[in-house]
Amino acid sequence: MAEHSEKAAGDMMSNIMEAISENLPNKKSVRFDDGEGSISDQAKKLFGGAGAGGQRNKKSLHHVLGGGKSADVLLWRNKKISSSVLGVATLVWVFFEWLDYHFLTIVSFLLVLGMAVQFAYSMFASNPPRVELPEEMFANAGRAVGEQVNRALGTLQDISCGRDLKRFLMVIAVFFAAAIVGSFCNFLTVIYIGFVCAHTLPVLYEKYQDQVDEFLYNMLGLVQNQYKKLDKGILSKGKFRKSD
Repeated sequence: MAEHSEKAAGDMMSNIMEAISENLPNKKSVRFDDGEGSISDQAKKLFGGAGAGGQRNKKSLHHVLGGGKSADVLLWRNKKISSSVLGVATLVWVFFEWLDYHFLTIVSFLLVLGMAVQFAYSMFASNPPRVELPEEMFANAGRAVGEQVNRALGTLQDISCGRDLKRFLMVIAVFFAAAIVGSFCNFLTVIYIGFVCAHTLPVLYEKYQDQVDEFLYNMLGLVQNQYKKLDKGILSKGKFRKSD
């Protein structure tokens, strides 16, 4: 009876591994091994290391971030603008989190301040300027938000229906990690942490790029060695790998 149970459990695990291997993408294999197309080679190309041909193909971080004014702000090309953006974000976070202000309170104070300035200006000028926001600004903002939301939904739908089990599980894991982080921090704090990281990590990486690249290469080497051990010990005995 025990042997029959062990055999049934073994058959079940074999069927599960075979189902997983059949659902894994078979377009282009991504390997930890050395060579063109491997993860280490792709990481070297991304972080500016030597590629498969042995040549150093160093990309500019400014180019990787898309260039333009946004990359200039993230890399502190203009320290006044970057510090002002980070300072405003910090001030907003402090108002809402530490001082426990609410959005309606802030808006009310700003409106009162604006009306007081207009009232004082009207005492000395007969024709104060009118404050009007262009309608195109709201239309463009709404259109941009709608495009980003539709793009994100389309990407999630492609992942869900793409039959790429590895990518699907990675996205699910990211959402679970976000849910765990959200249980400790509210949404505004998470956005502020991401904003601070976006304005500090790129410039630190640009300053200490060689040290960070060396650390990442060492970590990739450790992952590669562990994968080879796993490949020789477990994966080569199972049905995870399809025959070419």
